[in-house]
Amino acid sequence: MIIAIDGPAGAGKSTVAKRVSEILGFMFIDTGAIYRAITYSLIKDGIDLNNKQLLKNHLHRLDLEYTNQHIYFQGSIIDDEIREETISSKTSDYSKNPIIRSFATDFQRKLAENNNVVMEGRDIGTVVFPKAEFKFFLTANYEIRGRRRYQELKQSDKDASLEETIEAIRIRDNNDSNRELAPLKRAADAVEIDTSQIGIDQVIDTIIRYVRTED
Repeated sequence: MIIAIDGPAGAGKSTVAKRVSEILGFMFIDTGAIYRAITYSLIKDGIDLNNKQLLKNHLHRLDLEYTNQHIYFQGSIIDDEIREETISSKTSDYSKNPIIRSFATDFQRKLAENNNVVMEGRDIGTVVFPKAEFKFFLTANYEIRGRRRYQELKQSDKDASLEETIEAIRIRDNNDSNRELAPLKRAADAVEIDTSQIGIDQVIDTIIRYVRTED
């Protein structure tokens, strides 16, 4: 069974998807971490995205694993490295590349083979698994999402201003929604949940009840 949870940055996708997977005993797949890991490998190896053949060769031999919610690159866990600002600032642009996106989509589909999966991202219900049994689209006002992201940054002792963080969310929304390849949008058959004024526990309960009722 595939449960797809899509939505913009700061809507609570990762937290919700992880908790839902734990409750149901499903595998949790963080697709954002996968794109970050691919970006990390490309930057580390100095790959020029304009050199299509070099890029394809790199991805073909890429030693990348996703196991027990950890990302491994060449046998080493890189969970912390892929969260560094140098990687975060590049991932959105790198993920627009059609060669990278095709590789990541195939990678995600292989991870889900023969597994019950909760997968979160921006195009899971529309591109990666358009026939997923359950689809949810989490959203919230961009200012609220910006405030959530700001609190996350503060807790991680990272320098950021509230205004800049909110503006970054607004720009990310625009870029994700208007990109030519796999834009962020709600699947026609997805259940939309606005998380602006409700807590994470209520969102999780809504999804769990829906899955158990419809299953």
